[in-house]
Amino acid sequence: MHHEPISDSPLIIAPRGAGMANLALAIGGLAIGTGEFASMSILPVVAGDLHASLPDMGYMISAYALGVVFGAPLIAIFLARMPRKAMLIMLMSLYALGNLLSAAAPGYGALIAARFVAGIPHGAYFGVAALVAAAMAVPEKRAQAVSRVLLGLTIANIFGVPLATWLSQGFGWRSAFLVVGVLGVTTALMVRRYVPFVAAGDASPRRELGVFRSVQVWVTLLMVSVGFGGLFAVYTYVTPTLLEVTKVAPGMVAVLLGTIGIGMTIGNVVGGWFADRSRLWTIFGALVWNALALSAFYYTSSNVWAVAFNLFAIGCGIAVCPAVQTRLMDVAGDAQTVAAALNHSAFNCANAAGAWCGGMAIAHGMSLQSTGPVGALLALGGIAVLGLSVLLEQRRPAVVAVTA
Repeated sequence: MHHEPISDSPLIIAPRGAGMANLALAIGGLAIGTGEFASMSILPVVAGDLHASLPDMGYMISAYALGVVFGAPLIAIFLARMPRKAMLIMLMSLYALGNLLSAAAPGYGALIAARFVAGIPHGAYFGVAALVAAAMAVPEKRAQAVSRVLLGLTIANIFGVPLATWLSQGFGWRSAFLVVGVLGVTTALMVRRYVPFVAAGDASPRRELGVFRSVQVWVTLLMVSVGFGGLFAVYTYVTPTLLEVTKVAPGMVAVLLGTIGIGMTIGNVVGGWFADRSRLWTIFGALVWNALALSAFYYTSSNVWAVAFNLFAIGCGIAVCPAVQTRLMDVAGDAQTVAAALNHSAFNCANAAGAWCGGMAIAHGMSLQSTGPVGALLALGGIAVLGLSVLLEQRRPAVVAVTA
């Protein structure tokens, strides 16, 4: 099975080894993952402190997602000529600033604005980090290299999010954003020390803009935006569901959130291995898995053991990330940076769409556990869009040289 190489460039050698370089990049993923997902888990605490309703505080999630959606392509296009290492340091510094502003926000409006700022560097960071990791790996192991960068994002859900949730319950929600800000500063310092210099190459704003002419790029982004909204439909409201439906003690919420993180970590590693063998079949399998796991949430959420296993299964669905990231690199041609960043714009469209769909179901009188079936419908929508992508590829086989 053949995959078109993303680049013919020679391997980039890290000054202190690829392991330390990947660790620095992954800690950035840990910071971003903790900030993104902890915002959902601490939602009830923030709402109570600011005297806002849960749906109103949902805008905190949407503001961050919008920052990602707009920030990722704009940064990738207008800073296309910036060396990759310098861009990573700048992006992590901005991420740290956004979270420190969140911790210091005096009220609802300031918090919404700070979350938007924090979201701006998210997609571009992961996009550029994925390109740097791929540059340090042989072509046939690029998806696994990308999965190592994303490992920090998934591990955030084992340690970072439960820690932030525990801190918010004991010391207030501001402490959670403060910890994320410190992680961001740590990442910027580690990137400066361990990540190799990677030139921008022939990248230019005009060349990066060319990605928007690719139908396959648009269809892939639509598939992610729809298909993975289901995960966020459940995750956004998982804390109130566990407290009110499962009726667990507040301290158990962090433990149960950790099971999602374990599932995400295993799914990410396995997904990277499968994606190096077939991008399309990995994406299809993850979407089917998500539809089944999310459907089950309606029935399992009333039992603590059943919901623990179910949340683990839902987390495993993140196996799609390395496959989608490398597929976008495959179909992007010369516009590598913006394509890699757009993947995270699409995931945050999914974040916003999932949070909105789940919130609409609850606002219209449906139960908290109904977010599971709502999410399953979104996963089925993603399968339909993936089918369209395959049909287009069969009609125009030159679009991307990937054998599924």
